[in-house]
Formats: sequence, structure tokens, C-alpha cells
Amino acid sequence: MVSDRIGALLMVAHMNAEAIAATHASGEATFWSRSRGRLWKKGETSGNVMRVIEMRVDCDQDALWLIVEPAGPACHTGATSCFYRRVSGDVLERVG
Repeated sequence: MVSDRIGALLMVAHMNAEAIAATHASGEATFWSRSRGRLWKKGETSGNVMRVIEMRVDCDQDALWLIVEPAGPACHTGATSCFYRRVSGDVLERVG
């Protein structure tokens, strides 16, 4: 069964050429961590990997959209998506 989260905005992360190559080779989303200064495979500690179904590029060829089938929550907080709060005036409200 295909997840209803496929195509949903789950998270934003950085990729460099090495991360793109690792993603192609493994079929699972791999990113470049600017804070750690290294590659990190989504789910390497949690097990919540993202199997890449399709990779798309924008019209300027400077952004990628990975369409994935997630094995669990995308966010390290346990939320389905990292975008689980909306700005409402001066406060953040949880959604979804």
C-alpha cells in the first residue's frame, strides 16, 4: 500500500553532489548536514528512512523535490512533518 504522505511536504534539507549520488546509489534520501559537516542518511539512527520514489528539479535547476515513501515520522520530534505548526499572530499553533 502506498502512503497518503507521498507528495506531502515533510521536511527541508540540504543536498550537495555527494548527497545526490548517495541517494541515487541507495534509493534512500541522503542529505548534507551543514551543522555536522557530513552526509546523513535520513533515518540512520531512528530507522525512519525515506525511500525515494521520484526526484524532481525546479525550472532554475537549483532546488530538488524528493517524492518519498517515509518509513515513519519525518520530524525528529515525532511529528509526521517538520511543518506541524502554523504562525498565528504571536504564537505557534500545532496543526494536524
